[in-house]
Parts: sequence; structure tokens; C-alpha cells
Amino acid sequence: MGPVKIESDISSFTSTGAERAGGVTLTGLAGVPVRADVVDMGLGKPVVFLHGLVGLNDHWEDVARKSCDEARCIMLQLPLLDLSGDDCSIDGATILTIRFLEQFVREPAVIVGNSFGGHVALKIAIGRPDLVRGLVLAGSSGLIEKSMVSDVQIRPSREWMERKIGELFYDQSKMNPADVDRAHGVLSQRAQARAMVRLSRSARRNHLGDLIHRITAPTLIIWGRQDIVTPPEACEQFARDITNSRVAWLEECGHAPMIERPDEFAAVLTEYLRSLEP
Repeated sequence: MGPVKIESDISSFTSTGAERAGGVTLTGLAGVPVRADVVDMGLGKPVVFLHGLVGLNDHWEDVARKSCDEARCIMLQLPLLDLSGDDCSIDGATILTIRFLEQFVREPAVIVGNSFGGHVALKIAIGRPDLVRGLVLAGSSGLIEKSMVSDVQIRPSREWMERKIGELFYDQSKMNPADVDRAHGVLSQRAQARAMVRLSRSARRNHLGDLIHRITAPTLIIWGRQDIVTPPEACEQFARDITNSRVAWLEECGHAPMIERPDEFAAVLTEYLRSLEP
């Protein structure tokens, strides 16, 4: 039996514990409807998973399935490369995520973010702490990042795409060829390639070094020791400046620990969830 489809009216949706998947409509800074994909599984306090610029809900699935006995795991997939106007920025993506938390989750959540999604999670923890029960960062941007679009091509070759996605992994055998094909297809479109550049540049301009000390939520930092995109010194600065934080290093692991090390990631996340106040 497949996932049950979520109603489009998010205000009427409540979790039953069964896996449910579908779309929700959000309105952000641009004032236009944005359709996002959601997968919701498990019962308990909500944990919301946020992906990176070329990420998918699928990339969180192994971790969510291994964690949903402890919490309600909600994966939010924003159509980042289809955003336009004011929505197509780190601030725009943050507002859309806040709208989702306010209208769909409707209680403080643990927010888990990788890469660009971690940056969004950080901004919410700083600006809307009332929405954040806990914070989990994995290869988060916001401090130090080697941008995927530093030498972006408007019509990239598949070889270029494979090389850039390969940089996300320590063990490149964990790279899914379907992800390379999908990213290559998307970034071959001029509008999506421009959105990628715009989102990445807005994130790089939005340096959070002077703000992260404001975060009060209990914070777990899960980092690949061999991450070359957001290197270990970024993790160390997060740990130093976020008072209530701890670090879990994953060895022989790059920028996408939820894909390379899902078992270890889920084990550390589950321990953290159990440590939070009821």
C-alpha cells in the first residue's frame, strides 16, 4: 500500500501516523502560490527535514524511516529552482518554510537541515525561535561554503554535473546516477540555472557569523569529516558560537551524511530526540 495523499488544504490536515504524501500550497514574499511536496510519517513531536539546492525528500527517506518510531517525521520539498521574484532567495525560501511551519505543523518543531536547508533552519532558529523546539545541522551553509555554482554552466555537460555532484560525497559510489541525470536535465534549462545562481549567491551574501550566538534551541551538529563543500572549520565555528550545541562527526563522509551514512545519522538523531524535554 503506497502513501496516502495529503489534502491540498493544509489547515485541515492532521497526522494519523500512517505515511502520507502529497502537495501543499504556500504563499511567500512574491505573493504567488508555491506548490511544495510533503511526506509525513510517524507520530509524536514533529521533526521537519529540509533539503539543499538540488535536494529531494527522497534524500531524507532512509533517516526519516529509521526515526519515525520516535517522532512525527515531515519532509518538506520546496521547488527551489522553480521559484521566481522575491521567493528566489534565501530570505524567500525561509519565509515559505515559516509559512509551512505556521500553517501545517502548528507547534514548535525540531528542524533538520542539510546545506541550503540548514541555512534556512538557522535563519528560522534566529528569527522565529517560537517555531523551533530543536535544531539539527548537517553540512549547513551560512558560514563557510564552497559553492556548487562557482563555475556553473548555463547548459552544463553531464560530465560537469557528475563532477560537481561527486564533490558532495566522500564515497562516490553512494552517488545516485538518477540524481545526476535529474540535476543535469533541470540545470540545462536557462531559468532553473539562473535560479540556482541567484539562490546560491543570496545565501553566500547572507553570512550568519554575527547572529548564530542568538540561537537558544538545543542544537545537534552532524558533520561529515571529509566534507569539502562546508568544511570542518564551519562545523567548529557553529559549535563554538551556538551555546547549547554538540557535534557528532561522521568519518569517511562528505557533504550529504543522510545519504552516505543514514544508519549513523538516524542513530545520532534518535538519541538527540530522546534527550529533549517532553
